[in-house]
Amino acid sequence: MSDTEQNRFSARASRYARVGANVGGVAARIAGGFLVGRSSDGDRRNAAALTAALGGLKGPLMKVAQLIATIPEAVPAEYAEELRKLQSEAPPMGWAFVKRRMTTELGADWVNRLGSFEKEPAAAASLGQVHRATTLDGRRIACKLQYPDMESAVEADLRQLDLLFSIHRRMSNVIDTREIKQEIAARIREELDYTREARHARLYRSIFPSDDLVRVPKVEDSLSTRRLLCLEWLDGEKMLAFKGESEEVRNRLAKAMFRAWWHPFAQVGIIHGDPHLGNYTVFRDAGGEPAGINLLDYGCIRIFPPDFVGGVIDLYHGLLAENRAQIVSAYETWGFKNLKNDQIDVLSLWARFIFGPLLDDRVRTIADGVSPGEYGRREAFQVHQALKEKGPVTIPREFVFMDRAAIGLGGVFLHLDARLNFHRLFNAEIEAFAVAQVAARQQAKLTQFGLP
Repeated sequence: MSDTEQNRFSARASRYARVGANVGGVAARIAGGFLVGRSSDGDRRNAAALTAALGGLKGPLMKVAQLIATIPEAVPAEYAEELRKLQSEAPPMGWAFVKRRMTTELGADWVNRLGSFEKEPAAAASLGQVHRATTLDGRRIACKLQYPDMESAVEADLRQLDLLFSIHRRMSNVIDTREIKQEIAARIREELDYTREARHARLYRSIFPSDDLVRVPKVEDSLSTRRLLCLEWLDGEKMLAFKGESEEVRNRLAKAMFRAWWHPFAQVGIIHGDPHLGNYTVFRDAGGEPAGINLLDYGCIRIFPPDFVGGVIDLYHGLLAENRAQIVSAYETWGFKNLKNDQIDVLSLWARFIFGPLLDDRVRTIADGVSPGEYGRREAFQVHQALKEKGPVTIPREFVFMDRAAIGLGGVFLHLDARLNFHRLFNAEIEAFAVAQVAARQQAKLTQFGLP
């Protein structure tokens, strides 16, 4: 059976036209601003106009813009502030689309393959929407349906990614964004393949098979395809609903987040690259007490070379011992090239911010007196200003989502106002760490679940 949605030219052309109509005028205004001279007011107005244009489009480009807004210094501060306002919720597709999608993926008798299926979606986002359903034997599941022609839309929108990064190139050449663009493009394309996402979910379930703090849903293999993913429905409540709970509860949820992120990285070399509050819910124990988190979305998973993981651990130990040679070696392992001494010093400013809570052997918040939305912004600006004097730096691809996810994770800790000894939590995860062991475990997992 031919794939009628596979990156169609007609769908791409239609998307180009719509994107161009919305974004082209803003691009012209931005370019014109450089002819008459930039101003902070002008930047803010242009940033607001760009956000309005992207928000009207929905779909992949909006998701790309949201990703960019969470990568420190990928675009100027005025643009990042505006792009963060984009909402991930999109208007859901109607019942006619749902019937077409379910028929295409499961066949004309799809209704008979399920016990029940709710017409109204439980959630809608930029690439697809989720419906509650039950299996024939009564188990509750979540059915994630991909919107039509998303592959064509993604390819069209990734072409527009150049516009967003050209804004940064026009304003500053301090950070070379080429690798950032390639990394974002690769991750967005992966998110379209629900078969791959199902493999990610199985992999994570194997890492947390019966964990007290982290739950991973089971994949319904017989009901899942490349554009339909059915997972076990996990009951839970939104994370922000627990901001007013006791410190004990908030700390427990923060520990669960820490474990969900750092344990797979230290053991297998993978991270959940999108620590967005909507990707987690809180489950309760048999007594009704908040007990841990449900990890819900597996589209944005980053698999790292084991040597990169070793570089992260080496940088931690180098910073802890103030061993400059070990610090430099870690940067080189990550893929930073031809670094000068003063550039190394600037990068270490950022490294000490990211690793700061892990280096500090005491109970503390992740960052005192900082709002979740501003976490890392001041430090990124300071590094950016320093790099203006030291020359441009190309950010290695692997660094992009590692950096972004660390910032997002810190934002969750700030929302919860958690007070923990992050140093001891981290050292418990990296106890007896060895690159060779990570490489062996990773290869075994990738082979087991059919991941490249």
